[in-house]
Amino acid sequence: MSHSAELLPMIAHPSGPLSGTAQVPGDKSISHRALILGALSVGETHITGLLEGQDVLDTAKAMQAFGAQVERLGIGEWKVNGVGVGGFAEPEGVIDCGNSGTGVRLIMGAMATTPITATFTGDASLSRRPMGRVTDPLQLFGCEVTSREGKRLPVTIKGATDAVPVRYQTPVASAQIKSAVLLAGLNAPGETVVIETEPTRDHTERMLAGFGATITTQITDQGRVITLQGRPELKPQPVAVPRDPSSAAFPVAAALIVPGSDIRVPGVSRNPTRDGLYITLLEMGADITFDNERDEGGEPVADLIVRHGPLKGVTTPHDRAASMIDEFPILSVIACFATGPTVMQGVKELRVKESDRIAAMVDGLRANGASVEDTEDTMTVHGTGSLPGGGMAVTHLDHRIAMSFLVAGLAAQQPVRVDDGGPIATSFPDFLPLMRDLGARID
Repeated sequence: MSHSAELLPMIAHPSGPLSGTAQVPGDKSISHRALILGALSVGETHITGLLEGQDVLDTAKAMQAFGAQVERLGIGEWKVNGVGVGGFAEPEGVIDCGNSGTGVRLIMGAMATTPITATFTGDASLSRRPMGRVTDPLQLFGCEVTSREGKRLPVTIKGATDAVPVRYQTPVASAQIKSAVLLAGLNAPGETVVIETEPTRDHTERMLAGFGATITTQITDQGRVITLQGRPELKPQPVAVPRDPSSAAFPVAAALIVPGSDIRVPGVSRNPTRDGLYITLLEMGADITFDNERDEGGEPVADLIVRHGPLKGVTTPHDRAASMIDEFPILSVIACFATGPTVMQGVKELRVKESDRIAAMVDGLRANGASVEDTEDTMTVHGTGSLPGGGMAVTHLDHRIAMSFLVAGLAAQQPVRVDDGGPIATSFPDFLPLMRDLGARID
């Protein structure tokens, strides 16, 4: 387990205006990839701003198990001495990826074309999540996969001895599937091609290019066609991890819904494949200013200035879903405090995250007096400008569900409780002190 098996109940109380600066953690997606690509490079990669949540720490341990030297130098500062593409050693023990779907799927891809065997496991939540969506395309490279019924963890992969390149069209919009195939393609000869009908976060493509791989993206009638030349020698790079827009969403949301609030969130990634929530919030009338826009480590970043104000319900289009897939839970909370319905389309991928996030949010919001409807691929919140509160939300070992309902409690008429705040440490270990420093009342 990536946190204590003992439940950690929390309660958020209606709070006064929030103010100050929210230094949110480094981007989780980029942190995972920095460790993995550092391990696949020859030489030393220096990383600053690394998210030190449990998910990323589990990936660091996995890279050590595969033979890379990984060392923490200070807060958020790490170095990785890599073994090169195809240089992974066979791990002595099982690779425990805790709660991280990103970690386990990307690591599977990174080792699938190396002739070693590794077994992957995770906590109770991760063990319920589907792995076939990644292991199926990885087998096209020539690896062998054994798994539990339903293609779930634990999974054992015997890496391909003579890997072949793959041309693969992703069946769903998933950066994890795309990234796993690209990472596997590193140690296959020739060109590995991934075709996306809907664009997803492009951190893997950006970082592969930064580490010296030859990778191109073309927009065609089929969609985004990403072509990677196999067997590169990746060169170590300094990586400055921008701050996570998914983590920033929680203090941003709190400031938007708690009357009188005015906060600053510096250095947040504005990667266009991750920016869907902020586009949606501006459509809702949110008072957000993007200050000091700049480029850091190949990623656009900005300081966010966020103030409370009136919000209106909107409809998020299906083709925006991939760019905000992790932010729908907190958007559903914000939608309660808007006027009119907010219709979220294209959200079926949320049903196979750390939990069925649609079901968890619907149940928790209804328990706190909200009017909510859902279908397999949509969720609608009928906003009234307020939330009664007073209920309990079941988090299902899901960090984003826990943080979303704690934010809701700050602006609700009555306190909101969550059954277990322990999973928050997987992605945002400083969530509680950060929110308290802004003025939030969370016990």
